Amino acid sequence: MKKFISAKMINLADPRIGSKIIFKTDDFFAAAHRILKTDIPVFKDGLFDKHGKWMDGWETRRRRSKGYDYLVLKLGKPGKIFDIDIDTSHFNGNQPTHASLEGCFSRSKPNKKTKWTRLLGKKKLGPNKNHNFKSQNKSTFNYIRLNIFPDGGVARLRLYGKIEIDKKTINNKNINLTSVLNGASIVGCNNEHFGRAENIIAPGKGKNMGDGWETRRSRGKNFDWLIIKFGKPGLIKKLEIDTHHFKGNYPDTCSIQTANISKNLSNKLIANNSKNWKFILNKSKLSAHKKHVFKKFLTKRNKENYLKINIHPDGGISRIRAFGNFVK
Repeated sequence: MKKFISAKMINLADPRIGSKIIFKTDDFFAAAHRILKTDIPVFKDGLFDKHGKWMDGWETRRRRSKGYDYLVLKLGKPGKIFDIDIDTSHFNGNQPTHASLEGCFSRSKPNKKTKWTRLLGKKKLGPNKNHNFKSQNKSTFNYIRLNIFPDGGVARLRLYGKIEIDKKTINNKNINLTSVLNGASIVGCNNEHFGRAENIIAPGKGKNMGDGWETRRSRGKNFDWLIIKFGKPGLIKKLEIDTHHFKGNYPDTCSIQTANISKNLSNKLIANNSKNWKFILNKSKLSAHKKHVFKKFLTKRNKENYLKINIHPDGGISRIRAFGNFVK
């Protein structure tokens, strides 16, 4: 395999899965909700609003008293957090000196009596960079508290982990097995030059051409591919390949392979072995800005937990949906 781009786990702070800010001590300079945006932070030279310099992230005013600032995030889906990314891109001289992270699992909105569990102790932050940390607690949480000391700005907060799948979803006979809401995640792909692979499993319809997976233009007899891991093993009954917004850059054809892998293998090894997976859909014609539905498959299967989509020769897909049910 010439090229392999390994994907991170699901970003549990992604607003597309319902995550949102429910409290902040202050966001005078930059609105707290921006810290959850999924695009790369930008700097707009010379842009000011009524509070001062516009910044792409969350920024509090300068504290003139003791204490620190914090915000509380409700996760769209409860989950376990493994990796933490506190991104201070473009905050230089106005970033916090330190930050820490706490979590709780609560059926009601946290209050002053809530007992918070440490995920990350107080860590030093630098200007204009990604700070990657390992979570110190692998319990299931649905509320997260980010503390910044004493004040300042953070561009993005990304919390990578696994969604906790509830019993109602497990027993559902018609769910989207490739949806991030049901625990699906990207294993990797060979290219994501124009659109990130993770977009293809996001909920709902793509907002525009940027909200999908798009590869660079290939110059040869190549094809592009992407691999998805289901939240749990399942059985596909219907496939949807959605090319909405891709009009002059959709793939000519696509094919689908699946596998059921019980061993704990690295993402790269899974990708290397995927060329031998069984095809459930041979090369099928695609067209512009359309939802393509497939119900007839090449082989009978008992269950599968990995899906690989091959696109020929290149291009963009907004969403892939594999409807079916989880199986034991």
